[in-house]
Amino acid sequence: MSVVKDDLPIVDAHHHLWDFSSEFKYDWLTGATYANHGDTSAIQRSYLPDEYRRDTALHNVIATVHVEAECQRTHQVQETQWLSGLSERYGMPNAIVAHAWVDEPNSEEIIAKQSSFALVRGIRTKPIISSGPNDNVRGQPRSMQDPKWRSGLALLTKYKLSWDLRVPWWHLSEAAEVVREYPTLPVVLNHTGYPFDRSAEALKVWRRGMEALAVCSNAHCKLSGFALPGQPWTLAVNKPIIRDAISIFGADRCMFASNYPVDGLKGSWDYLFTNFKASVADLSLTDRRKLFAENAMRFYRIKSI
Repeated sequence: MSVVKDDLPIVDAHHHLWDFSSEFKYDWLTGATYANHGDTSAIQRSYLPDEYRRDTALHNVIATVHVEAECQRTHQVQETQWLSGLSERYGMPNAIVAHAWVDEPNSEEIIAKQSSFALVRGIRTKPIISSGPNDNVRGQPRSMQDPKWRSGLALLTKYKLSWDLRVPWWHLSEAAEVVREYPTLPVVLNHTGYPFDRSAEALKVWRRGMEALAVCSNAHCKLSGFALPGQPWTLAVNKPIIRDAISIFGADRCMFASNYPVDGLKGSWDYLFTNFKASVADLSLTDRRKLFAENAMRFYRIKSI
């Protein structure tokens, strides 16, 4: 655990803020459990910049990227407006990934509104996913094979926005097919493709999908989301995945991210980043500076702080 502040510059490439006293509703946070994180009661409350700053105090966080927090979709533009106000007041976040669907009649209207905010750099829009590797949603509306959804991604290029892609490991190869169709669209995979099944068979599929994505020079990878169902977050378990991802994508196309406060269910911000740093301690300072700050600054077009 850290005892003194580390001066390595950090751009947290993926975190969330929410205010439970606001009009925004986060339905996914009202359940007893969430995905592979388990009990969510500890984060069923407001999480705002002052607390984030306290959580990160032992590290040199120079900028942050806020990714839409899945609030009620009728408030997607209002969420961006609220975050822009927080940035003016607190100096963070320094870039925003907003939400918009790309396959609805008003999609362009929403994307145009989102892109009008000075800090918006990208859009997170999620295709539907199957319940597991043995399930199939191919061709369903909003699946990655749906022509309407797939062609709608062109709106992101039109408005000069990037795409935050979030799919689990068994959909990575399909995602690579989509990314290949948009070679000029900057894409970043969220949460390392969720490799939450660490069996040899599942990791083989994960690596194959990661390699397919990495062939696309416009694809990048966020090193985050390593929580495992019913297990603690440990360096021994997660370092091999982190190093595999860096080996596949290269140090120029990976960026560390906290996914806080969600991943706070597995460990403090300090614990996560202390372990992130330990996982790449043998790499050159040049590469570590890329992984912890420079790549995120370039991808999200964050001005020098």
